[in-house]
Parts: sequence; C-alpha cells; structure tokens
Amino acid sequence: MKKLSTLAVVGLFSLTLLAGCGSKPSAEELKQLDDLKAEVSSLEKEISSRESEKQALLRAIAEKDAQLALCAKDKDALKARTGN
Repeated sequence: MKKLSTLAVVGLFSLTLLAGCGSKPSAEELKQLDDLKAEVSSLEKEISSRESEKQALLRAIAEKDAQLALCAKDKDALKARTGN
C-alpha cells in the first residue's frame, strides 16, 4: 500500500512537471503537491493504526480460541467421568 501511495505522489509530481514543460511549478502547484504529501502521510498513519488494531483483534481471537479449546477439553473430561 505504501508503494502505491508513493507511486501516486511521484506520478502526480511527474504530471505536474510535464504539464509545465520544464518551467518552475507555480505556487498553486506546490501547494497541491504539499497537500497531496500531507494526505499520503495521513493515510499511511491510518493504515499503520488499522494494522495495529487488526493485530490486537487477531490476538484476542487467538485467546478466545484457546479458551474455547480448553472448555471443550474440560467438557469431554467431565463427560468421560460421568459416563455420558
């Protein structure tokens, strides 16, 4: 995902340079570029946050699965003791 966002910024920057035919970018173009860089940075931070959240959820699921397996084991042991 990071490669895609970096590629997008580079692509937009390249288009800006090609559109200007080598002339210096205008203040508006520079502002657009800065805005895009800020958006990319924000999106990368959001991705990182979501990935951390995903990992926390996966750990919680693994803990619940372990508890469920332990309960099933206890249930089987109890059934064996009672003869059912």
